[in-house]
Amino acid sequence: MTTEYIGRGDPARTLALLWRDPSRARERAPRKGRPELTADRVIAAAIEVADAEGLAALSMRKVADHLGVGTMSLYTHVPGKAELLDVMLDTVFKETFTGAPIPQGWRARVERVARDNLALYRRHPWILQLAVSRPPLGPGTLGKYEHELSALDGIGLTDLEMDNVLTLIGAYVHGAARGVVEAARAAQETGMTDEEWWRAHEPFLATAGDMSAYPLAGRVGSASGEAYNAPADPEGAFEFGLARLLDGIAALIEGR
Repeated sequence: MTTEYIGRGDPARTLALLWRDPSRARERAPRKGRPELTADRVIAAAIEVADAEGLAALSMRKVADHLGVGTMSLYTHVPGKAELLDVMLDTVFKETFTGAPIPQGWRARVERVARDNLALYRRHPWILQLAVSRPPLGPGTLGKYEHELSALDGIGLTDLEMDNVLTLIGAYVHGAARGVVEAARAAQETGMTDEEWWRAHEPFLATAGDMSAYPLAGRVGSASGEAYNAPADPEGAFEFGLARLLDGIAALIEGR
């Protein structure tokens, strides 16, 4: 799987792109009837390419082809791919704070944060291929952080604990999302549904495989296989893990 590192672009040019003035991005209709090329259009096209084809397929040329323009015309609006990746991520982060009603109670608020992040990974699976130890310092990233911290504010945690809890939630959802996204794409990529895969392997396990050496694996695997009718249940695992995570946060708060 391709891994791209965020934060590799020129800092000054990246920040200028992240904090560009939307009022200056006016679209005019030239003679051919095609809207004027803007940074916003380039970024939107890049996100569409990554959503449809994955991060490995993303290139300045691919984005230009998607827009029906020459590759060099993109560089008037975006310095390069490194800066483009930063602003793509910052842009989709804005989807997590849309002004939806805030649930009552910290547990419901934190659960919303986790589910909103899982939904973000579903819409944009390419985010899972980004190394984000140095996040883009744009309005989307900072707005997401502010929004998610508000779910933890005033519930009895210190500022450092709030940051650590949010990091814990993010790491949990990131790991769970990988399984959810991979399971959703498995049939498309292999041409075989989970049920078909299970039926193809079951006869071997029942006759040729000596499972006596693996009593626990045989017992638990059989129980889960019958329950899921699949090798695993990433959705169920996410729900189970999220509930345990929330229980742990509750224990931390109640222990004060």
